[in-house]
Amino acid sequence: MEQRTHKMTSERLVGRPTKIGPPEAEVVLKTTEEMAVDEYGLVHGGFTFGLADYTAMLAVNEPTVVLGKAEARFLKPVKAGEKLLAKARIVEDLGKKKIVQGEVLNEKGEKVFEGTFHCYVLEKHVLE
Repeated sequence: MEQRTHKMTSERLVGRPTKIGPPEAEVVLKTTEEMAVDEYGLVHGGFTFGLADYTAMLAVNEPTVVLGKAEARFLKPVKAGEKLLAKARIVEDLGKKKIVQGEVLNEKGEKVFEGTFHCYVLEKHVLE
């Protein structure tokens, strides 16, 4: 399906879409040393969250979709150089509000993140 939202998002920072919704989306992100916070190569959780958030937006795939609230659980650390796969699915469609479940897996197929995203489709762009 054609990407209708978040079209200018950086592949380098939040990943490359491989499946676009609705009702599901998948995005792949190759983490880099630039994302690390220490000498061990621990990737900052904001990059993992950003990947999951972007994937949730693509599951909804409406031009004016925004995130209103999220519940997030970081389950395992991510090391720079790992390739991550995010998956998201709309689990509840309440019209302008969509509840999206998301998860991020590492190369071993282990879940490193899971979350629930409360997405809202606005009448016009949030900055208009």
